[in-house]
Amino acid sequence: MTKIGIIGTGMLGEAVGLHLLDVGYEVNVYNRTKEKTKKLEQKGAKIIESPKHVAENSDLVIIVVKDAEAVENIIFGDLGIILGKHDGMCIVDMSTINPNSTKEISKRVSDEGVDYMEIPVMGGPNVAINGKLVIMASGKKEIFKKHEKIFDSIAEKVFYLGDTGTAHSIKLAMNLQIAMLALSLSEGLTLTKKAGIEPELFLKILNSTYFKTGMSEGKAYKMINNEVEPTFTLANLKKDLDTINDAADSINAELPMAKIARKVYSDAADAGFGDIDYTGIISYIMKLSDK
Repeated sequence: MTKIGIIGTGMLGEAVGLHLLDVGYEVNVYNRTKEKTKKLEQKGAKIIESPKHVAENSDLVIIVVKDAEAVENIIFGDLGIILGKHDGMCIVDMSTINPNSTKEISKRVSDEGVDYMEIPVMGGPNVAINGKLVIMASGKKEIFKKHEKIFDSIAEKVFYLGDTGTAHSIKLAMNLQIAMLALSLSEGLTLTKKAGIEPELFLKILNSTYFKTGMSEGKAYKMINNEVEPTFTLANLKKDLDTINDAADSINAELPMAKIARKVYSDAADAGFGDIDYTGIISYIMKLSDK
C-alpha cells in the first residue's frame, strides 16, 4: 500500500492523517511544532524529523500549511521535500494558496522530475476525520488517476479540474462564499437582536425559504450562543481574503465585496478575534453595534 506523508498537522492535517490511519495507510508525519503530532503518533503514525525525511519514506506527500511561502519552503528550503525525492514520489498541496503561486511551484517541482498535484478541499476537521471532504484536484490527469484511490479515501466527492491553478482558483471562490455567508448571517442576526426579536425566529423563517444554507441550518445556532471553538479560524479566513484579493488583482477581476470583507475580517483580527472560529465574526459585529 502507498506510504503517505503529511507535512503540516494543524486541525485539518491532523484529521486527514487520523482518517488515513483508520483506513489502513502507513502515515509519516512532520510538523514544525512536535506537540501537534501527538494524536497521530498515538494512533500509529511515524513522526519524522524533516520534510526531506518524510519524502524519503513516502510515496505521496501531502502538504497542509498556511500559505504559498510555507509551501515553497517545505518543498525547496533547508531539508525540504525535494532533497528526499525518489522515483514515483508525488507531492500534493492541500493548502489554500494563490493559483499563480501554485503554477510556479508546480513548474519547479516538475523540473526536478517529481509529480505534483494541487488538492485544496472543502470541509473542516470535523468531516475530514470521517473521510467526507470535497477535493478539487488539478494537475496532469495521469498523475491524478495514479493516486485517485487515495483521494477517494479522503473525500466523499472528488472533482478533477484539469490544468494546474484551476483547483486553487475555485477554492478561493468557495472561501469567498464562506466569508460572505458568515458576514450576511452575522448582520442578519445582529439586526434581529438589536430590534428586540429572538434571533432563532429569524433563523426559523430563513431556513424555511430558498435562501437557507448549511451554515444557516448549522453553525448559525452556535453563532447565536457565542460558541466559537474553531474548526477554521477567523485569522485564516482573513488570510484567504488577502489571497482572494491578490489573485483577483492579478487577472483584473474587480471584486468590491471581497475588498470590504477583507477589511472587516482584518479589523476583527486586529481587535483580538483572530483565534476564534471564522463565524465568530458575529462577535466583532455585535461589539461594533454595542458602541
